Amino acid sequence: MRRPAFFLVLTLSTAWPAWSAPAAMPTPYDRAIAAGYKALMLCGAIYNGGRTQEQVEALELTGIYPEYAPLMPELKAEVDRDSATVSVPWSEVMPARSAAWRPNKGCVIRPLGWAMLPDAEPPRIRQVSPLEAKPTDAQPWPMGDADAQARKLPRKLAPVAAKAFTMESFGAGTRTTGVVVVQGGKIVAEQYAEGFTLHTAQRTWSVAQSLTGTLLGMSAQQGWMRIDNYAAIPEWDRPMIDPRKTITVDHLLHMSSGLHTATDGRRTDDIEFGGSSVQEVATSWPAEVPSGTRFRYSNTDILLAVRALRASMPSEEEYQAFPAQMFTAIGMTRTVAERDWRGNFVLSSQVWSTARDLARFGLLYLNEGVWQGERLLPVDWEKYVAKPAGPQPDPATPEGQYGYGMTFWLLNHSAGVPADTFAAWGDRGQFVIIVPSRQVVIVRRGEDPTGSHFDFARFTAEVLAAL
Repeated sequence: MRRPAFFLVLTLSTAWPAWSAPAAMPTPYDRAIAAGYKALMLCGAIYNGGRTQEQVEALELTGIYPEYAPLMPELKAEVDRDSATVSVPWSEVMPARSAAWRPNKGCVIRPLGWAMLPDAEPPRIRQVSPLEAKPTDAQPWPMGDADAQARKLPRKLAPVAAKAFTMESFGAGTRTTGVVVVQGGKIVAEQYAEGFTLHTAQRTWSVAQSLTGTLLGMSAQQGWMRIDNYAAIPEWDRPMIDPRKTITVDHLLHMSSGLHTATDGRRTDDIEFGGSSVQEVATSWPAEVPSGTRFRYSNTDILLAVRALRASMPSEEEYQAFPAQMFTAIGMTRTVAERDWRGNFVLSSQVWSTARDLARFGLLYLNEGVWQGERLLPVDWEKYVAKPAGPQPDPATPEGQYGYGMTFWLLNHSAGVPADTFAAWGDRGQFVIIVPSRQVVIVRRGEDPTGSHFDFARFTAEVLAAL
């Protein structure tokens, strides 16, 4: 019998998509950005995630932003395994859009119009499959993958996990790729779609923003940055008074900078797929309202917080190594943070991680910022990120049913869900749900098409009921 394309594999054990107007005739710039989208996504999914080009074009490159989706089939990608580069021609007179992968760095997309980067590395590099076994895998969970499952699995939970893979159960058209449920520090349910395993990394999209809040918490613990200080943005340090110099790191992490952006705050296509740098785009927006007076979800606020981190670190070398240090410290060995071509981490969205690695991330918060006896986050940091401080989302909007803390969303008004629940979530249905009162972490990975919504609050309620 032929298996369905999304065959489920059971082991032992939505986000709000960006709104776009109906697609019009694509402009040359649309084609350029679409080609960049395809080059970067193929590069990341192949070299970070272990997926094949055919798998990515069938799933990750379908259901995307409507202005780019129709262009995907006609934009032909060229994957060069020797140089770990993906190129996508889009114009007869302009260079192809290309993204290059490097070990432990992930993929970097070249700026629009550039044929190569000034720091190009030798054409042949040693590639390691992300699906290969790592020495750390044999360590006990959570630092490794040995003895990860609980000895006794809740019988009622497996059917709930399986429901997440049925397209109509928690949202029409949604496409779940992985589910991991942790209770009491052990995995009690784990399931993947065909083509995905416990070692398959996917783009986290805006879940990366919660990783950013955690990273800055670690920097505060080490004394490198004060969250309540004004954001040290070098581009704002001018002789004349710049009103943006009143914006604190705390404002940025609470999405209350007051900055204007010309597009939906969830969209930073110029940086993510156009190859522009954080310095060129994110630092250029003017103040629109006083900081701390308005909630507006914005990738730019997160990019600026990381820009301030870079300026606050003791050295450039320590900045470049810092995200990987955090991931390694808690066993996230298959997680990589990507940069723009000028070395800025694009931590609004460009992190690749596995479902198990994100479960480890959730465990750090269940452990109140302590990992194997070492304090990584300041005391009460988990309370700080889960407190609905500052301006809150507009109740008239779909996201207004949730509160917002510090880079985390709050499920403090969701039926069947404890009020202390908070969550990281990202585009295409990436969720890390943390329930301290139940000692539970729920991870759901997906590739949901634009316009579909995975009901993660109801899924959380059903998982908790089954436990």
